[in-house]
Order: sequence, then C-alpha cells, then structure tokens
Amino acid sequence: MLHTELTYPFATPEPGTFTEVAPGVHWIRLGLPFRLNHINVWGLADGDGWTLVDTGISTEESLASWGQLLQQAPLDQPVRRVIVTHMHPDHIGMAGWFTRKFGVQLWITRLEYMTCRVVAADTGREAPAEALRFYAEAGWSPASIDKYRARFGGFGKHIHALPATYKRLEDGGMVRIGEHDWEVVTGNGHSPEHASLYCRDLKLLISGDQVLPRISSNVSVQPMEPEANPMADWLASLAKLRERVPDDVLVLPAHGGCFHGLHFRLQQLHDDQVVSLDRLRERLAEPRRVMDVFESLFKRPITEADASLLGMATGESLACLNYLVQSGEATRRVENGVAWYQRA
Repeated sequence: MLHTELTYPFATPEPGTFTEVAPGVHWIRLGLPFRLNHINVWGLADGDGWTLVDTGISTEESLASWGQLLQQAPLDQPVRRVIVTHMHPDHIGMAGWFTRKFGVQLWITRLEYMTCRVVAADTGREAPAEALRFYAEAGWSPASIDKYRARFGGFGKHIHALPATYKRLEDGGMVRIGEHDWEVVTGNGHSPEHASLYCRDLKLLISGDQVLPRISSNVSVQPMEPEANPMADWLASLAKLRERVPDDVLVLPAHGGCFHGLHFRLQQLHDDQVVSLDRLRERLAEPRRVMDVFESLFKRPITEADASLLGMATGESLACLNYLVQSGEATRRVENGVAWYQRA
C-alpha cells in the first residue's frame, strides 16, 4: 500500500550525536555554518569496523564533533571505507581526512570526484571573465558582481584535500557492506552524478540530497556550463528513483528527518516543479531578465543583499529558463550585455 503522507518514525538526534535506525545503521547529525544548519551522515556496520556514508564539512566544529563521536561505541571501531554521495562540501568535506586517518579508500562516482577536483582547484584563482559575464547577463548589478569576484574560489576552503585515488561507484552496481548489499542508484540535476544507496534487505534508501522531506534540492546552472539543462536531468532522476526503489523503504536523507513515503514525496517534488514552470511560462509573456523571474519561481522577493541566496536563486532560475528554451517554449536574446527571455 502506497503512503499518502510522510511519516517520521525517529526523533532527530542532536548535532554531534547519533541514533540507530536499523540494525547496524546509525544516523549521525553534524552542524553546518549555513542557513541550512545540519547534515545527516550514516555509519553502517561493516564486519569488525564500519563504513561511513558522507562526512560533513571541513571545519574546526566538524573535526571536534568527529573527535567525540569516534570515541563512542560502535563508532570507536575502525572505519573500513568512506562513501560520498556527491561533491558538495557538506558531504565530501571531511572525506580526505578520514581516508588518511584510517588508510582507506574514497568510494564515489567518477563525475562527482572529477568535478570536485576541478572546482576545488579554483581556490585562490581570480574569477574568470566568463563567469562575470554570466552573472552580468542575468542582470546582476556591478556591486553584486564585485562581491562574487571577492568570494570566488571559496568552494575548496571547506574541503579537506581529496585523496589522489578513488574507488568508482557506478549506477546499478552493488556494494557489500557487512551482511547486506546496497545498490547504487545515480541521479543528476542537483550534482553531476549523485549516488543514492538502496538496501533491499533492510528496506532503506540513503538518498543524500536527491530526495529531501521538507525542501527541494537546489538545481542550478553554473558559469562552467551556461547552457546546461539540469532541470530535465532532475525530473528524469525523480522518475528513475520511483522506478528503481519501492515505496516501502525508510528514506535516510541528508537533511531533515528519516521518513516513510518515498513515492509520495517524489510525486510532490515533481508536481511542485511543474507548477513552478507554469508560473514561469506566465511570467514570460513579456521579455524578462533572470532576476525578474525570482518571485514567480520562489514566491518571495530575492534581493541582492544576500549574496549566497542571490547566487542560488540565479542558478535555479536559469535551470528553469534553460529547460523552457531547450524545449522550444521560450527564446533567449542578449542586448547590451543582458539576457532577455520570452515565451515562444
């Protein structure tokens, strides 16, 4: 029987603590220095040690939290491997620290590893002219572009140096962890090749950022690939998860609480995006810049005062606009350095 709502069977652990949600599966919560102030990572019993799935961001706070956690049973046993769902700093940030401390491999998909290495290499570089033009075309003011230039290259500051080698995760592959097999289910849109892990025996899905219970993952176009269509990838990935993973799993997400109701949530995420795209189509009855469609998509004003929010809103708006342009529903033209979009 399909769920018709989300249910949350476990109380949320405090940051720096953990709770067991299935035999040998531990929910660990770590703090984050952002508006989204936490991440869930997972400790899985693995023989005489354990496997870590995702690691938290590389900060002094994370290091202190792990120092305390690694003294508590069963996390005081050796780490046998580190699996990372995707390349974002709150997931991969401490991976290099763990692989060196325990002498183990990093398991990750190829595109996530390679893209992370490329983006982290921007640390200390000046912002490229192409990126400045990208945000100018979106309608950013010179002041906002100057702020972007000043903070460019910050991605790598929250990532411990990655190991020079990795073990590749592939879609459909099986990872044996302890007494159970976990199937790799990849998705795209939020990141290049995100890996979720499905255990049929335990009826568990470690969903990373691919399915979250209360918020939708950011799906953005970045200056590196300005004509990308991540929204099409994202919608296809939601359908793929629904096809590959049954509704009876307990979902272990990266943010929020563990929940039942996977297929209900996948449908919600799909339907919400369809409604947002419909609002955008209406807004494009007249020519609009990227910054002119924020309120239609996010139902609240986005100002240039919050540089981080402005960047995410711009990236996600472009994901929606590129989706319409590449499906032939909208047109794009550049005048005097600014891009204008209109319904076809």
